[in-house]
Amino acid sequence: MRIGYYAHHHGSGHCRQADKLAALLPNNARAQLTVFTSLDINSYRFTAIDEQQIVRLNAEDERPDDILVGRAGEYWQPASLHYSPVGNSDIQKRSHQILDTIFQCKIDLMIIDVSVEVAMLCRAASIPYLYVRLPGIRDDTPHLGAFVGALALLAPYPKALESAHTSEWVCDKTLYLDFIYSQKAESYTYESFIDILAKLSVGGEISAPKSTNLPSIETQLTDKSGATIPVITVIKGYGGHKAIDEKLSELRSLLPNALIVSLGPIDDDKRCYVDISTEVNDVTPFICHSDYLMMACGLNAVAQAYHYDTPLIVVPDDRPHNEQVVMAEALVTQNKALNWQQFKTLMSVNNGQPESIAQAIHGRNKPHPTTSVDSIKENNIEENNIEENSSEEINAVTPIAAQAFMHSTTAHPTTNRWFKNWLLPRLNLTPESTIKD
Repeated sequence: MRIGYYAHHHGSGHCRQADKLAALLPNNARAQLTVFTSLDINSYRFTAIDEQQIVRLNAEDERPDDILVGRAGEYWQPASLHYSPVGNSDIQKRSHQILDTIFQCKIDLMIIDVSVEVAMLCRAASIPYLYVRLPGIRDDTPHLGAFVGALALLAPYPKALESAHTSEWVCDKTLYLDFIYSQKAESYTYESFIDILAKLSVGGEISAPKSTNLPSIETQLTDKSGATIPVITVIKGYGGHKAIDEKLSELRSLLPNALIVSLGPIDDDKRCYVDISTEVNDVTPFICHSDYLMMACGLNAVAQAYHYDTPLIVVPDDRPHNEQVVMAEALVTQNKALNWQQFKTLMSVNNGQPESIAQAIHGRNKPHPTTSVDSIKENNIEENNIEENSSEEINAVTPIAAQAFMHSTTAHPTTNRWFKNWLLPRLNLTPESTIKD
């Protein structure tokens, strides 16, 4: 089967998700994947597939010559769509790009991440699609229409983190892929982490409050068992960091003697509350060895931190459909994290002892996801399809459900057979009738 993947252009997360899924395909099948996006190459550069497999779409912004704007009000806006300007030549061209490429490349199945409008375009053109369902409350008419029109829904997170607000039929129609994190996890010792901090204290952007002294902190952190200075790492992305930045002054008050490391963007007027502010290519050592980890609830960030023991404090950023708020609530409900108020309460009661925070978050001893030969076969992944991957690499980074899904698309000659023989047996819903071969 040839797969098309529509990646929305808001942020780089949708393209990154497509890249991670592509990396789970056997090498000889990756060439049959086509990605559609209006994100430019400078905003995200794919690593698992070649640039020639990327269709760079026209933008869909409103134009001054539109007959109707994208959201024209009650009597001019179809209830089935979120955004639908009339007379927009860019959208006309991108719609032609999508449909023409599907036809020319003989694409069998589209994965839409995310766009109600592209979903409805595919359904109207009789093109089968799967719809990526992000966290949050998405019970509006356009979303529900896109869900109904899909062969199935894909959730790039564990079923355990599903919102209690989600309708039962939506859950029944969803394939839960778990967190998709395909980057090979490197092993970092505590000593190597301290070495990273030491280098950052010399060459990184530093804003040392009067209450801290970086050289003495480095000395006190040399031996983890005897360390007296807690390390808290704050991780932020470029999709938004206002909510966390607003907590930094209070965080400094709660932990006046801590080493606070800010990774990612930070407002200039907030730098005085942290000791080190910088950007790094790999956050793994900070996730592994910090005493506390404070972050928002974007999918990529949560996926990286989910299987580590470091106490997690979640501060969701404002997103449409309460996307991060719902994810934060699910993490707290599943005893995988503390919210800000819980963290503050524990800090005041236990004087900020890391052990107390860890004990409060039940079930922190979560092993990394593992893959056995039996579980591979149970998920229809044949041993010879996982080519050239060592068992160590599979155990460290392979999301079983996501890889089973991606490999299934290579095991069936037609979408019809894949739908009936692989997909339907995994869903708790069955259509009233199916097309015969």
